[in-house]
Amino acid sequence: MDAQVSKLAPDVDLSPFRVFSRDEWADLRADTPLTLTLDEIKGLQSLNDRLGIEDIVAIYLPLSRLLSLYVAATQGLFKATQRFLSAGDGKTPYIIGLAGSVAVGKSTTARVLEKLLARWPNTPKVSLITTDGFLLPNAELRRLGLMERKGFPESYDTPALLKFLARIKAGESNVSAPLYSHLVYDVIPGEEVVIDRPDILIVEGLNVLQPPKLPLDAKPIPFVSDFFDFSIYLDADEPHLRRWYVDRFMTLRKTAFRKPESFFRRYAEISEEEARGVAFGLWDRINLPNLRENIFPTRPRADLILRKGESHRIEEVALRKL
Repeated sequence: MDAQVSKLAPDVDLSPFRVFSRDEWADLRADTPLTLTLDEIKGLQSLNDRLGIEDIVAIYLPLSRLLSLYVAATQGLFKATQRFLSAGDGKTPYIIGLAGSVAVGKSTTARVLEKLLARWPNTPKVSLITTDGFLLPNAELRRLGLMERKGFPESYDTPALLKFLARIKAGESNVSAPLYSHLVYDVIPGEEVVIDRPDILIVEGLNVLQPPKLPLDAKPIPFVSDFFDFSIYLDADEPHLRRWYVDRFMTLRKTAFRKPESFFRRYAEISEEEARGVAFGLWDRINLPNLRENIFPTRPRADLILRKGESHRIEEVALRKL
């Protein structure tokens, strides 16, 4: 792709990425078969996130092929290391991190990859977890004055997330994580999701690529991304993200917000104009600052960047050079 028209690699000589147009990336599918039915594809789509068979074929099948090759190579390296160490048989999951803004479509991408990767013969067991479960409970956020910072790095129980990933990477079985409900907008007390030694674990979250502040005494501080074997950043321009967020909010106002247990129930009862104003306010006051300060700056740390256009269609793919 001409570097002058790419927003992902404006200087091709200095960029650590190789950038592909949608058509160039689609050619890398080779003979990878489509293993999803139309009904399955429809079921994977998130609210207001358009996903069609053309996206699966052009973007996600080549990506699943690439990841299958990477996983196979890592599995081979792991076995070689085990032989060298004369160690017993073990299983270390391949962890894929997926980052990006609110409303960019991370959930859809994560579910599509989960389904496609599970159809490859060397990775039959694929699990998915979001970092939402590691948000501090609302009561604690209120105590700390952080409800308006929910989704910012300081609103997470990062030590618990690091401990969870360390146990997964150590090959432990039945590792539990807290369960989050978007309906009640909080961690559910006593509820857990259990991850049991998958071949691949997909970890989806806003800030999973963000490094912590380094201590002046050089004390070892693990990053969440230290546990990733591969990382993906889902990218889009701010005006598109803002519109997608507001459109989703207005759709939820007519559906999930109407449920009695919904945290956002009050927004289903105000006028459409008022609700739209609330959505714009939430975006401009919370989500946009988080994007600019914490999420977007991590884009260069990803191994792969998927860049969306106005219609949610992925137009560019950037793959880090080896």
